[in-house]
Amino acid sequence: MLTQEELPVQQAEPEAPAPKGRRPAFHLNRQGRAAHVFLIPWLLGFLLITAVPLFASLYLAFTDYDILNPPEWTGLENFQRMVHDDQFWASVKVTLIYVLVSVPLQLGFALLLALILDRGLSGLAFYRSAFYLPSLLGTSVAIAILWREIFGDDGLINKGLAVIGINGESWLQNPKTALATLIILNVWTFGSPMVIFLAGLRQIPDELYEAAKVDGAGVLRQFAHVTVPLLTPIIFFNLILQTIGAFQTFTQAHIISGGTGGPANSTLFYTLYVYQQGFVAFDMGYASALAWVLMAAIAAITALHFLVSKYWVFYGDN
Repeated sequence: MLTQEELPVQQAEPEAPAPKGRRPAFHLNRQGRAAHVFLIPWLLGFLLITAVPLFASLYLAFTDYDILNPPEWTGLENFQRMVHDDQFWASVKVTLIYVLVSVPLQLGFALLLALILDRGLSGLAFYRSAFYLPSLLGTSVAIAILWREIFGDDGLINKGLAVIGINGESWLQNPKTALATLIILNVWTFGSPMVIFLAGLRQIPDELYEAAKVDGAGVLRQFAHVTVPLLTPIIFFNLILQTIGAFQTFTQAHIISGGTGGPANSTLFYTLYVYQQGFVAFDMGYASALAWVLMAAIAAITALHFLVSKYWVFYGDN
């Protein structure tokens, strides 16, 4: 009788390879299943709130649709209509002026405040929070109403001018100054880019400023040859965000002008014109076409920024 040591060792048979053309079954573990369950609300929200309305508006852009009756396919008629629409071109002009003036002023003022705060002021956290607050409130209805009261006939500005003997008129009823008040409001919401600028300034090594001082560079030359080149990625980032936000401005113009874009179309922003066509005139087909033109314009301008950025934005590996 063979002992246990003398018994032949049974070799384990190798597993048969999986047949070609068949992939192993994919099994989710418990965490994977939980992740998919938690993603379901986001997916439903994306589909029902974003994707479906997005493609629906694309279809409506090629139709004549007044909400009450079924949409009728009209092809490119809505887009051809824009060429001869004076209100459309007026809204384009107002929006471009607003973007080209307010965005550089806002970024310049934000950078100036960031440079001041970067000097190491006591209570930096308080100032940073206080300056950031207008960015949270600037697009609200309450601030737009407050702005209307400040620049109105009997507003705070005219009362201040009356003290020194100047009789001011309504800044909001004058076509030459109405848009300027909205530009000032946008500049006032400098908190968000300022905080980003401040974070970028904190990343610049002090050794570079010390080396510039040794070479005889003053404050202005240090700013021009050290601060600005190293801060160009942050400037570019803020420029993209604020430009897109400026093109989408709506609440301020709607509240201050009462939804009319007046006086004399001086505050007729593009988004306000889209609102007028869609929810006042109930011309949803034309409003959808206007919205897609705005989307295409923002995408083109953003792409242009990226193309030009290689000539003035400097990264660490450049």
